[in-house]
Amino acid sequence: MWPARAPWRTPQLAGLYAAAPADFCSAVDNHVLVNGRKFYASGALLAHFVPIVALDDEGRAWYAIAERGAEGLSVIDDWSAMGQRTTLSGTVTLENVKVPKTHLVPGYKGYERPTADGAIFQVIQAAVDLGIARAAIKDTIDFVRNRSRPWVDSGLEHAYEDPYSIQAVGDLVLRANAAEAVLDRAGLTIDAAVAAPDATSVAKAQIATAEAKVLTTEIAIQATNKLFELAGTRSTLAEHNLDRHWRNARTHTLHDPVRWKYAILGNYYLNGINPPLHAWS
Repeated sequence: MWPARAPWRTPQLAGLYAAAPADFCSAVDNHVLVNGRKFYASGALLAHFVPIVALDDEGRAWYAIAERGAEGLSVIDDWSAMGQRTTLSGTVTLENVKVPKTHLVPGYKGYERPTADGAIFQVIQAAVDLGIARAAIKDTIDFVRNRSRPWVDSGLEHAYEDPYSIQAVGDLVLRANAAEAVLDRAGLTIDAAVAAPDATSVAKAQIATAEAKVLTTEIAIQATNKLFELAGTRSTLAEHNLDRHWRNARTHTLHDPVRWKYAILGNYYLNGINPPLHAWS
């Protein structure tokens, strides 16, 4: 089993000494040493292998695939976030962890030239957010139709006859469908960039994916908020566990700040500046 997310994205996770010729090319010593610490590494608690991104002496990023039981590798069960509670995350500490050279991947090469790697990372996150939104909308409709009571001033017999609720649900579904269409478009531009990667095709994939990330984030937050507004007070009962949608959306959408997506989009369309090449763009 591979962790959903590796202990990466951290400048503290340095010390992959593979770049030094004496170490990397040694015929006797066939491993490198990795040192560092990463707070929350999703999936690491039950993983068989833990992918690590570490920096060599030249500041280049390598993927070092360490065995979960490797000496010096510890996973602390300290993930206590309000959302994404079952991601099996935990702080990973690395103290002179030996990683065989056969388990090294030069990750830095993925961004030495234009590739769709960053857009692929991003489109996965956008799809997760859309999935959360879809689940919240489904539960909203179910609750309003089967459990909610109409507002006293409406004069209606059923909550699902409330014209304001009808409008709100229509708006949610519309926005979710729009987000899905933009997400599908992003997937097509990524396919094109994978087939023929260059500065132009990769930038188009990044931009389309950034647009999808914005819309899926917005509908995830909106849908999980509207759930309670439309379903009413009894929807907050713990027995329904509906707050999991909001908690998951609010936590997962922090993966990448959407405010920076707007900056990427504006710079691209207004100034012709391509997005930076990394996993979060």
